[in-house]
Amino acid sequence: MFMGINAIYLCFQIERRCRRSQTQSRYIFFGLILKFFYPFRRPSRAYNHHARSQRIESSRMPHLQFFLFDTAEYTQPYALDHIERSPMKRFVEALRAWNADLQIVVAFRMLPEVVWNMPRLGTFNLHASLLPQYRGAAPINWAVINGDTETGITTFFLKHEIDTGEVIQQVRVPIADTDNVGIVHDKLMMLGGRLVTETVDAILADTVKSVPQEEMAVVGELRPAPKIFKDTCRIDWNQPVKRIYDFIRGLSPYPAAWTELVQSDGTAVVLKIFETEKIEHLHESAPGTLQTDGKTYIRIAGTDGWIGVRALQLPGKKRLKTDELLRGFKLTGECRVH
Repeated sequence: MFMGINAIYLCFQIERRCRRSQTQSRYIFFGLILKFFYPFRRPSRAYNHHARSQRIESSRMPHLQFFLFDTAEYTQPYALDHIERSPMKRFVEALRAWNADLQIVVAFRMLPEVVWNMPRLGTFNLHASLLPQYRGAAPINWAVINGDTETGITTFFLKHEIDTGEVIQQVRVPIADTDNVGIVHDKLMMLGGRLVTETVDAILADTVKSVPQEEMAVVGELRPAPKIFKDTCRIDWNQPVKRIYDFIRGLSPYPAAWTELVQSDGTAVVLKIFETEKIEHLHESAPGTLQTDGKTYIRIAGTDGWIGVRALQLPGKKRLKTDELLRGFKLTGECRVH
């Protein structure tokens, strides 16, 4: 998944920490690792889970182990009754044989209790929000969409309910009004590796004082972070400009907010919008009204102002700046969006 802490960066950070460590603790990392990670490891015989998972073991650091998955294949959380059936049973047996002291989970799906409860030191997860806010699959997106000025990352011990375990550590990060979700993601990605290694150190040193989430102070109501689908990304122009602006940057660059552009001849095309500006100017135009000079600018009406479109994309075309698109695409003020 795009909206998660980068697993590649984390693995390198964990390896650096293990090189400095004098302990013989054993770790297992659950996450999605891209192919270019492989040259830095000597693959052992693979234990295959749906033919796509692989155990990667360092010849230099036998206490550091990664269990790698293609998350596209790991599509359903495993209920306990699955564990008695192959290949899940073999997977659990393999984990027991490795006898890890600690498991680390990043950008992965729900693990059954028999897995996360196995290590003597437990299993912790890195989540891209300040829990208990934004529990769910897309915390970075929803923080930006909701216009938050601050987010962060949290490490917490796993338990039955998703993203509800006791909090170990948190790091706060400001969100600028011009940040899109890609920028915020990259900020959190760099901090995530450091927080994971600090959490590992604290657990091994037995200095962790985890806090139940229900005991943590929360300002305002709890906001969820549900998975984002295509219909979620459709722009509602019948809203204030600030709300539309935050919605677009909360989905940029991926999966991208979109609207339907209806041209003067009645044909409609899907228009993805990536970058905008707020034009706080009262008007009497209907929401969704489009204005353009056909050369340099496009602006679309919200309820209390205009959204100036800076970067957009037509179906089958690449992303372009507004003036670049208008050089080759005829757009008039008679067009509208909805």
